[in-house]
Amino acid sequence: MMDKTHLVDEITGHRRMRRNRKADWTRRLVQESRLTVDDLIWPIFIVPGTGIVDPIAAMPGVSRMSVDKAVEAVKEAADLGIPAIATFPDIEMELRDETGSNSLVPDNLINHATAAIKKAVPNIGIITDVALDPFTSHGHDGILRDGVIVNDETVDQIVRAAVMQADAGADIIAPSEMMDGRIGAIRHALDAAGHQDVGIMSYATKFSSGFYGPYREAINTSGLLKGDKNSYYISPANGTEALRDAALDVEEGADMLMVKPGLAYLDICWRIKEAFGLPTFAYQVSGEYTQIKAAAMNGWIDGERIMMETLLCFKRAGCDGILTYFAVDAAKKLAKSR
Repeated sequence: MMDKTHLVDEITGHRRMRRNRKADWTRRLVQESRLTVDDLIWPIFIVPGTGIVDPIAAMPGVSRMSVDKAVEAVKEAADLGIPAIATFPDIEMELRDETGSNSLVPDNLINHATAAIKKAVPNIGIITDVALDPFTSHGHDGILRDGVIVNDETVDQIVRAAVMQADAGADIIAPSEMMDGRIGAIRHALDAAGHQDVGIMSYATKFSSGFYGPYREAINTSGLLKGDKNSYYISPANGTEALRDAALDVEEGADMLMVKPGLAYLDICWRIKEAFGLPTFAYQVSGEYTQIKAAAMNGWIDGERIMMETLLCFKRAGCDGILTYFAVDAAKKLAKSR
């Protein structure tokens, strides 16, 4: 028999990587990471009133919704198989003050939305945030005293707000304000109130990022913010500090960990998953979403392909799920590919 060995066989030691890539069936057979609808959490924005679907200019395809319209949208999400939503309120300006006191009103907008959605769509998980930025007149995540975000007083307030959110039906509390000690304080308060089954998804590593701009437009805080959030968010330069932050949250009783933003911090996703083994999530934030949408709208990229590629990248980086404004579109795409 004629020897058909090629120089390439000698160079590679007869190991050819393309063998497993030669056909669709082999590529599917050896695929390492998979994205499913079970990986998707859909963040939504709630506004007061009824019958409102208000498009957000900085986030094409995303709208603020009144509670009744949010209920309808969440029903669609549940029908698509999306397991959970995350709610963010855009309350009236006249209700915002220096301390974010409306966060402590039992039937405030976020709690009203939780109760209505839980009643209408009981099979979907509801994740709520207790940060004060939607409620403050200065746009910060905590209480501002003499130019300083005070840690302990803020923790006291978000603990009370967290219990109210659990009372309203929240399944998971996701504190994002990055105050020291908040996870342990919330856990103790939830347990004392009989909410042992309510989980905590810690924003374990929330970075002081430029990717949040469109979100701040969505909840109308961009024009309110005084100064920056560098004294309580993590510097984008600091990976080891981020791991220390996450470790404290694990010790304090976090059930799940989140990395925010997402794509620029895939290394942190991987390190956190490897270090702690807890369910790990990434938040594909508004700036990431808008970049993709804007480039797609200009015809510069294939937006649907990039949407799916970026979501899959989070899975490759060790994430168990992704908070993404693409959730509904991705779920529809996944349903078509079954």
